[in-house]
Amino acid sequence: MIWLYGLLALLAIVVVYDLVQTRHAILRNFPVIGHFRYMLEAIGPELRQYIVTSNNEELPFSRDQRGWVYASAKKQNNYAGFGTDNDLEHSSNYLIIKHDALGRSDEAAHDERYPLPCAKTLGGHRRRRHAFRPDSLVYVSGMSFGSLSSAAVEALNRGCAIAGCLHNTGEGGISPHHQHGGDLIWQLGTGYFGARATDGSFDREACLRKVEENPVRAIEIKLSQGAKPGLGGVLPGEKVTAEISAIRGVPIGETVVSPSGHRAFSNVDELLDFVEDLADATGVPVGIKSAIGLMGFWKELADRMASEARGVDFIQVDGGEGGTGAAPFAFSDHVALPFKIGFSRVYTIFAERDVHQKVVWVGSGKLGFPETALMSFCLGADMIAVGREAMMAIGCIQAQRCHTGHCPTGVATQNRWLVRGLDPTDKATRLANYVITLRKELTRLSLACGCPHPGLLTANHMEILDSGFGSRSLRDVFGYREGWELPADSDAKAVLEAMDVGQHTAPAARA
Repeated sequence: MIWLYGLLALLAIVVVYDLVQTRHAILRNFPVIGHFRYMLEAIGPELRQYIVTSNNEELPFSRDQRGWVYASAKKQNNYAGFGTDNDLEHSSNYLIIKHDALGRSDEAAHDERYPLPCAKTLGGHRRRRHAFRPDSLVYVSGMSFGSLSSAAVEALNRGCAIAGCLHNTGEGGISPHHQHGGDLIWQLGTGYFGARATDGSFDREACLRKVEENPVRAIEIKLSQGAKPGLGGVLPGEKVTAEISAIRGVPIGETVVSPSGHRAFSNVDELLDFVEDLADATGVPVGIKSAIGLMGFWKELADRMASEARGVDFIQVDGGEGGTGAAPFAFSDHVALPFKIGFSRVYTIFAERDVHQKVVWVGSGKLGFPETALMSFCLGADMIAVGREAMMAIGCIQAQRCHTGHCPTGVATQNRWLVRGLDPTDKATRLANYVITLRKELTRLSLACGCPHPGLLTANHMEILDSGFGSRSLRDVFGYREGWELPADSDAKAVLEAMDVGQHTAPAARA
């Protein structure tokens, strides 16, 4: 019987350790049995080699992609050995980065003491009172408190403060969990949470108070989202706690479905009036976020911005491959264009009218990896917003339980026991490490192409392979004209000056 008592004592010690430690949410939430997940993960390469899938087959994110995020967030070895395991000769739509044989050496650009600034000034063209140049061209995309847990939102905000990047609130409003040092982009969706009148309409005075009382650097008007375009947001009733009810102004425990359209405006003319009114009243830049479908809206918006003084300060194009906590299958799978197609079409419309440089362009939709992020800059993006990649950095394991309220890592749930497993301080460091690593990789790739900054890359710096041993540059594939994707000379000069290490003091995250 001694061995049995010894085994029970050992299990008790493991349980206590698992409950007390803060590095692994899975172990805190599922003592003892959580270790089996890490054991299976450790022998994953061997299992997949013989009986399961390859490193590149899983979706939405492959094991290679998830592994790179996890390793980067933990400051572990994120390199690969023995060469690529991708089939380059038989792959369709495969991205190839075209390096400069002589390269470019700039050791200061590898210094982690400063962020990588945006090539344009947000709100600068229209001289908004609080226009600014974002210190980081990578930031955290809109994910609401409600969809995410309080601990997850706090971790993201703390991590953004460490990394010196912006944090988009998502359409759920500004919560106390957004108040940990990170500057905010406040997203206003069709539900106007945080600036919502009792009848569900937009409350302008409440909006102005929120901007005044919180570290809001910009306002983003959400028109639609890549994973659920044409629909409003969906927050399952299991996630609507008393706290979320108070913040959003909705009933406790009831599923919240935002309207599919805005009540504050119904056409481009009214949208521009709404944007200019908010920008004048608050002084902050105001932009829009949208997935891409029919082109009529974008043509009218570009035409008006070409002929009038009114306009948006930034446009975030969200690809149809973007994520969400809950959406109908048909909308997730078949509505809205993928990022590359949608972004290039809208950018072309604005470039043909010579107003593309009046806007800061933001890309989102599985762009949180070096090669896809670089592709977005080659197409004309000035910044990228990362969502699910940021979730993985703070512990998400792609369990795909977001819509049930039972996320095992405490990231996308309001279950108190599961949320308890996620330590915001530890995970904040991991988010910061991931953002810093992504910026560093973007810098290294840009230098390999002979450019000191990703914003100076062109559509000629990347090619797309087909399965018939052919390839074409991004410029040829998407019909760009020479120089479209480059910032104005004044912006290019300013951003290179801003990259002086001495001008920045944001610390690198600790190991």
